Amino acid sequence: MTGRIYKGLGVALVLYSLVYGLLTTVPDLPIIEESIRNLFYHVSMWFAMVGMMAGSFSNAVGYLRDENLNKDGRSESLAETGMLFAFLGLFTGMMWAKFTWGAWWTNDPKLNGSAITILIYLAYFVLRNGIEEPRKKARISAVYNIFAFVMMIVFIGILPRMTDSLHPGNGGNPGFNSYDLDNHLRMIFYPAVIGWVLVGTWIASLRYRIKNLSQ
Repeated sequence: MTGRIYKGLGVALVLYSLVYGLLTTVPDLPIIEESIRNLFYHVSMWFAMVGMMAGSFSNAVGYLRDENLNKDGRSESLAETGMLFAFLGLFTGMMWAKFTWGAWWTNDPKLNGSAITILIYLAYFVLRNGIEEPRKKARISAVYNIFAFVMMIVFIGILPRMTDSLHPGNGGNPGFNSYDLDNHLRMIFYPAVIGWVLVGTWIASLRYRIKNLSQ
């Protein structure tokens, strides 16, 4: 019953943010203009990605504590779902960058950090595929997963704040609270984040169940 509630809530919030995000009025800001609507999709995707990777990290730590292979499976499924959101976030971000910055990609610390983070997690899956013995695979993958999560925080959360960046809230740029996230936008943005995290959790659980059935 609880599972149905969170799945239904996730789908409802995502649909609400998708539809209302396109129909609502937005602040008339220079340069950004109507593209501010991408806030509801691009930024919420990255929040969902971080949420999935945090869940993967938590299960990796859990596996190292009790060596329960179910936790290793959940950790992998959450990381896979996190990568899905990472690529969606990267794609929507490139579209936004082309409109506001004039290029699909710029030498921006957060953009570069995002690309490095994706490469680090891709290496996680390569590592898993290169080890046959289940417990050895789970143990080594868990250790690497912890490393990958720490690097993600460094590359997309810490380093961009220490240097100049085009992204709001980094390098001296004002954050969304004072720049363009007024109360009206919050009514869509926050539900979008929650909705995508819930849907991501659902996707990861389906992925985990499919793997168990195929074994």
